Amino acid sequence: MTKPPLDILLCAPRGFCAGVVRAIDAVEQALAIHGAPVYVRHEIVHNKYVVESLKKKGAIFVRELGEVPDGDAPVIFSAHGVPKSVPEAAAARRLFAIDATCPLVTKVHREAQVHHKRGRHIILIGHAGHPEVVGTMGQLPEGTVTLVETVEDVARLEPVDTKDLAFVTQTTLSVDDTREVIEALQARFPSVVSPHKEDICYATTNRQGAVKRVAPQVEAMIVVGSPNSSNSQRLREVAEREGCTLARLILRAEDIDWSLFGSIRRLGITAGASAPEILVEEIIDAFAERFEVQVENVSTADENVFFPLPRELRDQAVG
Repeated sequence: MTKPPLDILLCAPRGFCAGVVRAIDAVEQALAIHGAPVYVRHEIVHNKYVVESLKKKGAIFVRELGEVPDGDAPVIFSAHGVPKSVPEAAAARRLFAIDATCPLVTKVHREAQVHHKRGRHIILIGHAGHPEVVGTMGQLPEGTVTLVETVEDVARLEPVDTKDLAFVTQTTLSVDDTREVIEALQARFPSVVSPHKEDICYATTNRQGAVKRVAPQVEAMIVVGSPNSSNSQRLREVAEREGCTLARLILRAEDIDWSLFGSIRRLGITAGASAPEILVEEIIDAFAERFEVQVENVSTADENVFFPLPRELRDQAVG
């Protein structure tokens, strides 16, 4: 039987960003240098496939530092960053801690610390409970950072001093949604201090830009990524906002609902910043079994960002 045609528009950039590559490399290098086990506080990145792959190599993922036994085994902090209390607790126990926080998240931490030293109350735009938000708020004393998620949250804000305010943002937010919140913040508090450079990371911005280009041209969009990945969820939302009503977040080919995707003729595919390319290829292969597939790359930006390994691993790096 002749297979029906399917055009796939493949977004670029997509998939791993420099911060994710650095974090995964940190775990793999720690395993190569020190052997198993290597402990990792929280998921190193929000992708089940990546986490399961590292478990097979000897990584042990824990929710809190208290689950890490005393000893010389490395303990790695995830790319999302951690509250200041976590490395302090590790130092108190003399654990061999390796900080794999993305440098762009560290930038936000430092901005918040500078604002605090200058006497400003900090408004953090982000999603409650996300590890990055928990880590950023945990850089400063309780009560010195206020979290807002929406324009409505801005309207409800009642800061003690409206003249000494600054804002920072989670790095993986929707560019458009965040712009609306920032505009509301600046309208209500004209003197609020902005970041010197936008906090939303280059990879988030670039991946959303590619989806904006592709989404209006396709019948459906697949975002390869995990449900707990903030930047992946934002890509799905961007696709919907740009007119692609059938946009789904899918981790593996086995998760494809063929009752939704079985009769389309034009499909967009992208991947969140924590999703490996092998999963994109797996999903394209699944469509190729059912369709005569033609793949077109749609590129909107070039990426050449590189972050070196954490300093505890650089000198001994293997390979």
